[in-house]
Amino acid sequence: MPGQLQAFIAEVKKNRHARITWITFAAFALAPVFGALIMYLMKDTGLEGMSGLLKSKAAVYSFSSDWTSFLSLLSQAVGVGGVLIFGFVAAWLFGREFSDGTAKDLLSLPVSRTKIINAKFVYYFIWCLALALSNLALGLLLGWALRLPGWHNSLITDHLKIYVLTTLMIILLNTPVSFFAVAGKGYLAPLGIVVLALVMAQILSAVGLGTYFPWAVPGIFSGSGGADLRSKLDLLSYGILIATGIAGYFGTILWWKYADQSI
Repeated sequence: MPGQLQAFIAEVKKNRHARITWITFAAFALAPVFGALIMYLMKDTGLEGMSGLLKSKAAVYSFSSDWTSFLSLLSQAVGVGGVLIFGFVAAWLFGREFSDGTAKDLLSLPVSRTKIINAKFVYYFIWCLALALSNLALGLLLGWALRLPGWHNSLITDHLKIYVLTTLMIILLNTPVSFFAVAGKGYLAPLGIVVLALVMAQILSAVGLGTYFPWAVPGIFSGSGGADLRSKLDLLSYGILIATGIAGYFGTILWWKYADQSI
């Protein structure tokens, strides 16, 4: 346990001054800001306050300027945008050692390789959770500033469950990104996987197969495909997602421990 704690503290010290941390927070914060803008445009004139693609999207999802629509937007932003941002976090945390030339130094430390990877996973979890919580807090502040109608405790509880579960799904789902980061020895391979996963999620969802593609499940669960599509998620959908996350976690550890590290 002391070795695990030391490995985590070392990870914190390495990353606490990294500018990329604040860049991810700023990029992820665009979602609640954009959602608040939609609510503002619809506040007095409804759909007539919008135009073009935004108006079409709002009509399809039956958005209105209230807490129900705004909280739904926040969940959908995590369900879709979280795949990209959380995937970027995983790619950077696990790929930077190779890009910075410090991987060989980690491998020579008198600390278990498993503990080093676990420290990174714990830091990844905390980072992504902080991103989700900051967006939720910002969203609530913006919603109160706009004085959106329809606030009540049961509504908040229901949407918080969706928001939290969607966040946890994506955190688990992006563990394969860490595997591709260490196996690909850098950022490019995992970022390519993230982009490919997003594209495939959109394509498979469009043809009705998204419920069984793990990277599409969080977005569907968050409501981005509508309530009808969410109802099609079943135990197999969640089982595939969980199995993908577990495989990514153990795959990363096994590669780091046993692969030929020709650095």
